[in-house]
Amino acid sequence: MVWLFWIGGSLVLAVIEILTADLTFLMIAGGALGGGVAAALGASLPVQFIVFAVVSTLLLLAVRPWARRRMASTAPQMRTNAEALVGRSATAITVVDDQGGRVRLSGGEWSARLAPAAAGQGGPVEPGAAVTVTQIDGAVAVVVPAALEQASQEPVPHGR
Repeated sequence: MVWLFWIGGSLVLAVIEILTADLTFLMIAGGALGGGVAAALGASLPVQFIVFAVVSTLLLLAVRPWARRRMASTAPQMRTNAEALVGRSATAITVVDDQGGRVRLSGGEWSARLAPAAAGQGGPVEPGAAVTVTQIDGAVAVVVPAALEQASQEPVPHGR
């Protein structure tokens, strides 16, 4: 009957893995399944823990790195968290300068400051102006005025 605890633990770890998607808890869940199999075959509790530890370690050291590489090579490069905000447009709520300010970004209000390159090129950004996020520094969005960002992306005319 102890094997049921191992299987239950494995299921709990699998649910945690679904939330983290790091493959660590999935490998430990595999170790718990190994402990459950050992328990079902009548092994003593110390042997069950040894099987759990060995299987978990082998999965973490051998299978997890391979599986992560495989996932990274087949999945599209998706930016998440703060990285996903870089390049997004925002609207200044207060005056934004190199010392600070506030912007509305992706439905939330963020602390912001002008990027060093933009700070010396035209002064602060007034409330209501469009800005583009160039970097996330902790909890601060580093921004440039949207007009400045567009001007830097325009092609340079050739000829003459």
